[in-house]
Amino acid sequence: MGARPVLLVIDDEPGMLALVERIVRPTGFELVLHTSARDALAGLAASPADVALIDLQMPELGGLDVLKAIREIQPQCGVILMTAHAAVDSAINAVKLGALDYLSKPLDIDRLRQLLSQAREDAERRAALLAAENQTAHRLELCGMIGRSAVMQELFGLVRRIAPHARTALVTGETGAGKEGIARAIHELGPRRQRKFVTINCSAIVETLFESELFGHMRGAFTGATDHKAGLFEAADGGTLFLDEIGELPGAVQAKLLRVIENGEVQRVGSMQPKKVDVRIVAATNRQLKTEADAGRFRSDLYYRLNVIELAVPPLRERLQDIPYLTAAFVEEFSVKFHKQIDGVSPAAERTLMEGRWSGNVRELRNVLERACMLAEGRSLTEREIQSSMPSTTAAPPRSTDSLDRRPTPPRSDDLDAIERDHIIRVLAEERGNKRAAAERLGLSRRTLYRRLERHQLVPSRDTLGSVGSPET
Repeated sequence: MGARPVLLVIDDEPGMLALVERIVRPTGFELVLHTSARDALAGLAASPADVALIDLQMPELGGLDVLKAIREIQPQCGVILMTAHAAVDSAINAVKLGALDYLSKPLDIDRLRQLLSQAREDAERRAALLAAENQTAHRLELCGMIGRSAVMQELFGLVRRIAPHARTALVTGETGAGKEGIARAIHELGPRRQRKFVTINCSAIVETLFESELFGHMRGAFTGATDHKAGLFEAADGGTLFLDEIGELPGAVQAKLLRVIENGEVQRVGSMQPKKVDVRIVAATNRQLKTEADAGRFRSDLYYRLNVIELAVPPLRERLQDIPYLTAAFVEEFSVKFHKQIDGVSPAAERTLMEGRWSGNVRELRNVLERACMLAEGRSLTEREIQSSMPSTTAAPPRSTDSLDRRPTPPRSDDLDAIERDHIIRVLAEERGNKRAAAERLGLSRRTLYRRLERHQLVPSRDTLGSVGSPET
């Protein structure tokens, strides 16, 4: 809403318009006056109003018809009806159709001003609510949370509801699905957004350094500790600590993390003095953490403290309708990054993206579009540029001549462990057993890849993966 609320007045009698103008002008409304209902409705589409005051009996269009049209053109506009032919039935119909109220002519000036004051307050509340919703949507987009599918809208709604309150949350989903984005959104939409959002990838830290990284250390606490160091909990004090790949946390550190959650205190390595911290903890995992806890590989008490709220991020294959929106956002981002003017993708290129098998989810889609934008020669990404940027495992197989109208169906499974196992086997085979290259493609550290190989009982060799060459260890 602008600096002054807009009141649209429609009455076929110029004298009535002049009277309303004299009554309303001192109230601070910006007035738009019309004797023609059709002209008023045409103008409303281009210039919205906050409140409309319309005559019920007009020769061109009746007031109830105008009310219905306003509800279609601008649903948030409040409507007050006025008539010289007061009738209870008409009043009831008007209210049922969404009118704020009903006035009889000659107008009760005090009542009119009271209704307009109420309508103005309603308009201001709606404007404030709309601004808050737009700000929320903008913050979600800044966090990479893009999607109009029902499953993502439901997830966004859950994020909005818990962000102001939750002290801990667990984000689950496949690698590359967007778990960190959800964690950032929880931070940005909550009261801690002015403080730090600190991240740690639990799979990328040497086990012996976990305690020092999380809780800090004192000088001389161990060999190489030449000075005091604050840990990530202290760095995130007042804000949010995001623990990615929480399933990789060593057992001893899990116990200390549980104490921090329960007591709100950290103790640096080598110190006997606990320190109070106020940190929201958002953890993420691509494992079935409940299964890990049941099997004794993850502390069940820590699992239940983290899993007060679980947010499950769906894989990209379960929300294919979001690909065009994600594509538009990524293309815009990389156009700026590479100083190119790329307006979008061709229809054929979009079909190629829609038919892809996105085992790496949104992260893989983003990487493909980054490569395509880097190679782009025109203002629209072509099918060839997309195909040349897609790994062979992502591109859809050629359509057979007897099923040209059938889209390839990507492998589906509700078992994330089975999906992960198959994906690791496929990547290792393509990298000819080179575990360093495979770990890089999978977005994992080599240590984490070794753990996954052990967990899935995989031994990358010529026997299990075909001719893979000499694995690099």
